[in-house]
Amino acid sequence: MAIAIVELAIKRYGLPVYVKHQIVHNPRVVADVEATGAITVEEVDEVPEGSVVVFSAHGSPPSDYEKAEALNLTVLDATCPLVTKVHHEAKKYSGEGKRVILVGHRGHQEVIGTTGQVDMALYDEREDNDLPDWEDGTEVVVLTQTTLSVADTAEAVDKIRSKFDDALVRNDICYATTNRQAAARDLAHESDVVLVIGAENSSNCNRLREVVIKEGVDAYLINGPDELDPAWLEGKERIGITSGASTPEKIVRAVVEAIEHDELVEVGTGKENISFKLPARLRETAIEAGYTYDGSNLD
Repeated sequence: MAIAIVELAIKRYGLPVYVKHQIVHNPRVVADVEATGAITVEEVDEVPEGSVVVFSAHGSPPSDYEKAEALNLTVLDATCPLVTKVHHEAKKYSGEGKRVILVGHRGHQEVIGTTGQVDMALYDEREDNDLPDWEDGTEVVVLTQTTLSVADTAEAVDKIRSKFDDALVRNDICYATTNRQAAARDLAHESDVVLVIGAENSSNCNRLREVVIKEGVDAYLINGPDELDPAWLEGKERIGITSGASTPEKIVRAVVEAIEHDELVEVGTGKENISFKLPARLRETAIEAGYTYDGSNLD
């Protein structure tokens, strides 16, 4: 959906169209988007006054929207609706007087956007964490980054509940993240080695690799067939392949084709049928341009 928004923005408004942060965390997708004429920037301040800007799928803090308004920018919001849901939860529970803890990875763009919504504490399971010293009886709500490891998040929640035993825990991990991690675990049990196709800065791709390794199977994160090391596959009869949510299918297929194989077997939960609506101001443009958008691809 985020990629479609950039393409449709160019059709409606013409060039230049700016994208705040990588539209998704995959350099090949970003390169394809920039090849259409879009310009990626890291800060709203880098966008010229009066321009069109697409906010990336990871979500943005309110301060970015305030900067955009001050610069008279036309903002097209490509935030994943599941991330937006977390933002709404944060504001809802904070407005009710509850204290919010976000389980997430410090510095990730999604976490930057979510922690900017309201005052909240961040719990990063990779760090030595001191839980907030809130008064007894404080109502606590736990939210999560959408692309975390399901298992690691469960451990983090247990630690939080050891101090705040009545904490309300929201299950915010994305359905695609959950499904792919479950499939990766199954894949590990049937494979001698697993290749995870995706970008190094993709949270959900890194979590897939970690899931496989925890099952005792070697896993390698590559962004395409050119990064494939034949030595990884020597003596391996069963090669598993999975990919992150932001990895284009054509790259996955290219990796499959680069490996000599006798049989191709699909493992996992099957097709996902959830779709999201394009922003209202772009739907008419999509129809006029003849785009067919089904929530997962654009033909």
